[in-house]
Amino acid sequence: MTCSRVDDEKRCKAARADSGQRLQNKFFKDVKHYFWEDPYLFKICADQVIQRCVSGQEAIDILIACHGGPTEGHYGANYTTKKVFDSEFYWPTIYRDAHDLVTRCNTCQRQGKISQRDEMPQNSIQVCEIFDVWGIDFMGPFPSSRGNKYILVAIDYLSKWVEAKALPTNDARVVCKFLKSLFARFGTPRAIISDRGTHFCNDQFSKVMLKYGVTHRLATAYHPQTSGQVEVSNRGLKRILKRTVGENRASWSDKLDDALWAFRTVYKTAIGCTPYKLVYGKACHLPIKLEHKAYWALKHANFDLSTAGDHRKV
Repeated sequence: MTCSRVDDEKRCKAARADSGQRLQNKFFKDVKHYFWEDPYLFKICADQVIQRCVSGQEAIDILIACHGGPTEGHYGANYTTKKVFDSEFYWPTIYRDAHDLVTRCNTCQRQGKISQRDEMPQNSIQVCEIFDVWGIDFMGPFPSSRGNKYILVAIDYLSKWVEAKALPTNDARVVCKFLKSLFARFGTPRAIISDRGTHFCNDQFSKVMLKYGVTHRLATAYHPQTSGQVEVSNRGLKRILKRTVGENRASWSDKLDDALWAFRTVYKTAIGCTPYKLVYGKACHLPIKLEHKAYWALKHANFDLSTAGDHRKV
């Protein structure tokens, strides 16, 4: 009995020593990815992006801002975490904290979930380049907001970039005016996909398509998932507006720009990044990033004038 107890104690001590050694080895392995620049601690992540480490109430404030801020859209835990990473912040329990925040968010929990019976198969469309194929559709009518009752939505099939405008009517005149401004910004596309609504199937719309040499593809009104990307973006914008517009439903047109910002700066699984990053080639500077004075914002703002002069001379 005594020998057995002694053996057990030896095994326990050996196990504790082995565990302590493993923890020590892990610490020295992980410490290589961190560096201190007074007064902040930074981590070099696997993608070589340097992120500032935060903790405590500051981390919670950042998470709340990236989830329920004016331009964030009340997305789920994973997308909220992606926005924190895009703002160049990091802490070890970020995924768990994001999940807890979303489950406690009153606005998110009040909205119904999309069940499997609501889902319908989407037809994939092969595209060559960015801004080659756009899908357009109307949303509405909504309660009047500054005279506007409809939202005209256009989405690029490759980049998932969304453009939308609040409009008082849904006739062909406003559609043509919107498309001309779209072409002036992003170039003439190869094709535009729409449903068979009278605002898209008329002589005025056909003349504009003929003038700019754009192919007009039609989806059947009884099978809207033919233009699946537009239906998905419509659903996303409606969800954001539901969660950001308060009791005064007439203010939805004021919130539309913020909803578009949230939609463009959220991570899309299909393209592996945000639409903003795909279009502009860099991550978007979110308000939370500037408000909390992230590392790179400080570095570029507090530059040395003499060094900048030397660079200009060179």
